Amino acid sequence: MATQSLGRGLSNREFFIQRWEREYPAFVRVFKALPADHLDYRPHPRSRSAGELVALLVSAQKGCIDLCKSRKSMYSGLRWEEPGSIGSLAEMIATYERDHDVFASQLHSMDDYGWNHQAWLIQGTREILLKDTVGGLLWIALFDIVHHRGQLSTYIRPMGGKVPSIYGPSADEAG
Repeated sequence: MATQSLGRGLSNREFFIQRWEREYPAFVRVFKALPADHLDYRPHPRSRSAGELVALLVSAQKGCIDLCKSRKSMYSGLRWEEPGSIGSLAEMIATYERDHDVFASQLHSMDDYGWNHQAWLIQGTREILLKDTVGGLLWIALFDIVHHRGQLSTYIRPMGGKVPSIYGPSADEAG
């Protein structure tokens, strides 16, 4: 499959890496803005708690790492499982930061064949929810985690924290 070029000569894979790297600091700022003693906060009984959302984001990045590793086999898949407890906020942030470096390494070592390899989003042991390429599933994962980061950022102020800059200054920043 031919490499798609976007904008300034970037391939789809290179553009993804660029976007992922630019989103990363905002994730860390949002995590660090959460009051660690209020991770049980949820705005509605059907909503995930703040701690559950952080665990989801950490788990999603782990899933992306696993998907990149699986591209070398005949089967490539992103397994969806509801994340369990991952630990304290500090532990989840440390895991997210460490896994970011692992994921970046996986992305930079991937070639276009691996990026365009057929892949599946799987729930449980066999149920295929979505078929796409490794790259397509990684884009979907990025969009999903950015969505959940936005959801999490709306929790910060009611939890007693200050909303950090995400794409520009927030009303809580001194300016």
